[in-house]
Amino acid sequence: MITNALTDAVSRLVSGEPVAIPTETVYGLAANAFDLDAIAKVYQLKGRPEWNPLIVHIGKMEQLESLTLEIPEKARLVLHHFWPGPLTVVLPKSEAVPDAVTSGQPTVAIRMPAHPIALALLQQLPFPLVAPSANPFSRISPTHARSVDAYFGDNLMVLDGGPCEVGIESTILSFKETLPRILRLGKITRSEIEEIIGPVEVQNTTAEKPEAPGMIRTHYAPSTPAFFMQNPLEVLHDLTHLKVGCMFFREQAKLPDFVYSIALSKSGSLDEASKKLFATMSELDLGSFDLLLLQAFPDKGVGSAINDRLFRASLPMSRLKEFLKS
Repeated sequence: MITNALTDAVSRLVSGEPVAIPTETVYGLAANAFDLDAIAKVYQLKGRPEWNPLIVHIGKMEQLESLTLEIPEKARLVLHHFWPGPLTVVLPKSEAVPDAVTSGQPTVAIRMPAHPIALALLQQLPFPLVAPSANPFSRISPTHARSVDAYFGDNLMVLDGGPCEVGIESTILSFKETLPRILRLGKITRSEIEEIIGPVEVQNTTAEKPEAPGMIRTHYAPSTPAFFMQNPLEVLHDLTHLKVGCMFFREQAKLPDFVYSIALSKSGSLDEASKKLFATMSELDLGSFDLLLLQAFPDKGVGSAINDRLFRASLPMSRLKEFLKS
């Protein structure tokens, strides 16, 4: 149920119902961050396990003070530089934040989105919003209103804000330890953060009980078996008996007839590729392919974040043997 009516979205959120909202990263499944029933509806709609924490979205900087016990100076510096924008910070939570939001952890993840419609919505509400990606748990994140509607239909109001400009989820930066740690790679890179506050660590691992969203092994996954590799061309000769969909960074000169391919950027722009990533994965997932091959991107800047998403969307390479010709 797609709408352009901001007032309808506000009314629905105030009444305790979830609404899908646009952000510059991906569409979020939003609900009152102080309403336990509304939070439960988000978990239920997504099929999200309760051990996976949510991000709180705010529309005004002063809201940050009421949600946290402490804001380190380095956190203030990065927020001043990058907010509103695709950066989430993890800070010690105040008693105002329900344990249902943080999965019982003593920290809370918070961000201020840069999308004008999301900001306008947040600034009209008397409460912040939780807003995990508006997709069933572990599936491909939506970057268009129609993608959210395809997932949930009439069960969810979708506030249409057009295609998402960034296209992948926010960078998550934790201040839980003395040395700040990036828990999830995103549009804002390690080098950009280090220019502001000095050295940070990157926790590029998987976790059974994550500190923040996006840290589990299987995430952003299509329903079609997908494999992430440096060069899909190397295995195509053993897949001639199958219908194969491929996603490349740049266009490939010659491909076999049994392969359908999409290139994310003719010019080699990682930002363009990021914006198109999830929409392209969704297109391939609807293509009735036997399997998908996802090419690795240059491991720099936002390319590292794209590779993180593709790794988590893919099956272990050992499973590829099931598809190769014997």
